[in-house]
Amino acid sequence: MKQIKVTRTTLLAMVTLATLVLLGSMALAQSATLQGIIDGRRGATMTVKSADGSNVVVLLSDNTEVQEVEGGLHMRKKSMGLTALVPGLPVEVKGSYNAQNQLAADSIKFKASELKSAQDIQAGVAPAEAQLQAQQQQLQQTEQQIQQQQAAMQAQQAELTAEQQKVAANKAAIAATNKRFGELGEYNILGEVTVLFANGKVTIDPQYKPQLLQLAEKAKTVDGYVIQVKGYASAVGSAALNQKLSTERADHVTDFMEQQGHVPLTNILAPGAMGTSRQVAPDTTTEGQADNRRVVVRILQNKGIAGN
Repeated sequence: MKQIKVTRTTLLAMVTLATLVLLGSMALAQSATLQGIIDGRRGATMTVKSADGSNVVVLLSDNTEVQEVEGGLHMRKKSMGLTALVPGLPVEVKGSYNAQNQLAADSIKFKASELKSAQDIQAGVAPAEAQLQAQQQQLQQTEQQIQQQQAAMQAQQAELTAEQQKVAANKAAIAATNKRFGELGEYNILGEVTVLFANGKVTIDPQYKPQLLQLAEKAKTVDGYVIQVKGYASAVGSAALNQKLSTERADHVTDFMEQQGHVPLTNILAPGAMGTSRQVAPDTTTEGQADNRRVVVRILQNKGIAGN
């Protein structure tokens, strides 16, 4: 009888252990990690294209932890806001899937260098023409190397062919990036306000605040809207100063739209500092300079949502 009691106890312990392992496996299965590139923003959601080409809808919230990582082992981390999540940014998302197969994000990480590249493309600081020119130069250099290697040794033909394919793939990737970040190519503009600034000033003149508030209220009636803020400066003064002024002007307007217009950060793209690019008037006159010291605020809606 004593031996039977021991056996039953052992069996009960094994069943309990198996149950705990099963429950742990189920809990683990609910968590997920996704790596890919942000393909678009729609309000409090964003679409991430994974390495296999599939699109995953990621849900954002005020509890989503956004971090910029640096260093080879990603030991240095910096907390960032949701506005840093711009299209074209490679990210690692951790969270869990809901019943609609959407990934509710607990944390999102990305590299500082890749954020800078995505922001530059988004703001127009890195023009498509410059990228294509650099790629063409690289292609020409590679073709010269191919010709020299073919003349020296016919046996290297296979390696040269592989190099050509690599160059072609890089060129196609750059073309795809330029297409993805074409100026408002995927969005409809449903509202716009231009805020002008005094020379050297970054604060919002009171006359523009009612217009910004009206734009914020209109945006809230649009399904899946995002707010785009781009700051500009006149060409008077140094390039560094004008870049700083355009950044601070865009930041002030973004803060106003969030704090006074009550627009959630999940619906605001990262402010674009355009510096002295895209001047709307000649800087040779006082009136032209005044027109160029501006921030343009737009309501955007993805054409996929609008159905056109």
